[in-house]
Amino acid sequence: MSLKKKLIAYSKEWVAERISVAQVAMDRAQEAANEEGKSSAGDKYETGRAMMQIERDKAAQQLAEALKLKQLVDGLLETGNTDEVRVGAIVQTTHYHFFISISIGKISLDGVDYLLVSPQSPVGQLLINKKPGDSITFNRLEEKILRIE
Repeated sequence: MSLKKKLIAYSKEWVAERISVAQVAMDRAQEAANEEGKSSAGDKYETGRAMMQIERDKAAQQLAEALKLKQLVDGLLETGNTDEVRVGAIVQTTHYHFFISISIGKISLDGVDYLLVSPQSPVGQLLINKKPGDSITFNRLEEKILRIE
């Protein structure tokens, strides 16, 4: 499996896990709200039910965000080298390896550390549209772009 396929697969698994966790949280909050109705009465019932609704709404928001990330990851292409940094690019700089996709953070793959960043992140914005030989300053280090895949 190519490096890019592995990075995309990792991103898809990460997003699927977030979707699953958010869905479970929503279901549990809904179940708790339903149980609250069976065992309580009056103001206590209303307060408990409102709290469960807040929890369910938070989980629904997390699910919506995870589904947006899924759309982005599903749109990543397994293309080869390119002449400039864009979404889906693997960028090797002087000190780092980046994968421009979604903001997951640092992962290790095949003994190499990769920073998975979105194009909207501060470093992603610095990298987008750059070409091999261009430089950026990241973490107070000047980073020269050595290779783009």
